[in-house]
Amino acid sequence: MSDRLASDADEVTTLRARLARSGGTRLPCLRIPDDASVSAGDEIRLVLDGDQRHAQVSSDAKGLLVRGAYDNRRLMREAASGEGENRLVEWARDHDRDPDDAVDLDEVDPGYLYGLRVPGERTVYAVTKRADKGLQDIADSLYDDS
Repeated sequence: MSDRLASDADEVTTLRARLARSGGTRLPCLRIPDDASVSAGDEIRLVLDGDQRHAQVSSDAKGLLVRGAYDNRRLMREAASGEGENRLVEWARDHDRDPDDAVDLDEVDPGYLYGLRVPGERTVYAVTKRADKGLQDIADSLYDDS
């Protein structure tokens, strides 16, 4: 895989997704289509306007969703604390996207790297390698101990 991929490249699968309301809040979240290569509990990278953010896939009675995208893994994991900006909310506001609006979700590296864009817009993604599994396990164990 090259270092950069356009959203219309053959290697990128584009899925039609929707924004929704997150629980009882009025904040938007991303409703993930059933054919996406993710499961509840997965941590993914979500590209918003060229910036990679950290997001966790969760689920509710209607299926899979992403409630927020954050600058780093710590902020993603501590989202309930209110620390850090939810970049997904910011992105929706910047692009005048409301709950029930369609968005394009690009699977750049299925199960790891995704991009979000307004339908019809084209973008180019910087493709990053996945973290080494052993190193990621060490980092996770240090996080769990703190």
